[in-house]
Amino acid sequence: MVKEEIYSKLKEYQGKGLKLFTSSSFQTHSIVLLHILSEFDNSIPVYFINTGYHFPETITYRDQIADLFKLNLKTVSSSTPRNMQKDSEGRLLFTSDPDYCCYLNKVQPLDAVLPEYDIWINGVRADQSAVRKSFNVEQPAPHNTMRFHPMLDWDVRMIEKYIKEYKIPRHPLEAKGYLSIGCEPCTRKFDLETYNRQGRWFGLNKTECGLNTDLVNK
Repeated sequence: MVKEEIYSKLKEYQGKGLKLFTSSSFQTHSIVLLHILSEFDNSIPVYFINTGYHFPETITYRDQIADLFKLNLKTVSSSTPRNMQKDSEGRLLFTSDPDYCCYLNKVQPLDAVLPEYDIWINGVRADQSAVRKSFNVEQPAPHNTMRFHPMLDWDVRMIEKYIKEYKIPRHPLEAKGYLSIGCEPCTRKFDLETYNRQGRWFGLNKTECGLNTDLVNK
């Protein structure tokens, strides 16, 4: 979808009185959607899921972008204390059960947000992974929410062109070789021979955090 088509769809949603929100991990490639939304209506809430494991650079970049675009930034986090996020042997869950770690720190916090809204504007792209290639532009989500994927048909070249055109700042860790940046314990520099997102959950046979896996084959 080009920008005008995205705006048209957002106006359609608003015209029906639907409540909109978006979520962002504040990586460079996800900032394009935030810029588009900020130009359309910067009062649309932007949720950042603070897992407690983010790189300090991500938090700094988040604040920089939120200030630059004048975003309506909201932060949510897990209701389960860190000292209770351990397995039976006392290890933090990201070392032994990363799926459950993601569930506690990403899925549950956002699950509490979903009932408040009708449309979840999500920046996933089909070129990011095999899982995301199966997504549709609109898909049902939990709590009677609809996911809207306006960037689904965008690719890396389109993202880079937009970033250059609007002079959008880049995540500082990109210069150090990190192109898919999640929680610090599970992120490594990516391998050019693999999908970019495989820099996440290094060595764990995992490419999604749980926020998207419920859409597979739907």
